[in-house]
Amino acid sequence: MADGNRFFPAPRLILAALVAGVLAGAVAVYVSESGTGNNAPAQVAVGTSKDDVACAAKADHAKKVAAAATGQVAALLPADPPQSLKSLAFNGPDGKPTTIAGHAGKTVLLNLWATWCAPCRAEMPALDTLQKEMGSDAFQVVAVNVDAGDDAKPKKFLKEIGIEALGYYRDPTMTLFNDAKARGLALGLPVTMLIDAEGCLIAHMNGPAGWSSPDAKRLVEAALGPSD
Repeated sequence: MADGNRFFPAPRLILAALVAGVLAGAVAVYVSESGTGNNAPAQVAVGTSKDDVACAAKADHAKKVAAAATGQVAALLPADPPQSLKSLAFNGPDGKPTTIAGHAGKTVLLNLWATWCAPCRAEMPALDTLQKEMGSDAFQVVAVNVDAGDDAKPKKFLKEIGIEALGYYRDPTMTLFNDAKARGLALGLPVTMLIDAEGCLIAHMNGPAGWSSPDAKRLVEAALGPSD
């Protein structure tokens, strides 16, 4: 049986990523050698829109999915309560504006990252593997780069580490991060949100995780399961 820990960077690899990040002008926001990330319970402010009300009714489903977050993804928290994230905006691979609503019909693992965040750099290959192995008409990893400036640095980094399956999503304005922060979801980078096919936040976490591990794959399968 394969050891799930091999899917997440070993402490020495995270240290190497930290060194690489520092050399690149990086500032480590979150570091976790255990692979469980760093998190803090957050009460999410929910609006009274029709979408928010519909999402809030999925609280039991959110708890069920989050209960499947064990091992390498154990830091994932259930949305409390679920809320609509349809309006979260960023640029798509074609450079044009898009939103979570544009991914309707797919469960999305939304990850915010930057080249100056060493833990983000360390987990990017795992996110790429998760997309390669689990990506489908029903599920997609959407990793959004939030570096300021032009595309040169993030594109160079992704090319250097051999990213193949992830689409190139961007928000150089940090509006997406600030929106997530205002909702009580983002404490720093990386931040990851699990969003269902109707644009409802189901679970979230701050800090890195072993996204290519069997634990992560079981989590995705739970998220794709029936909501009742």
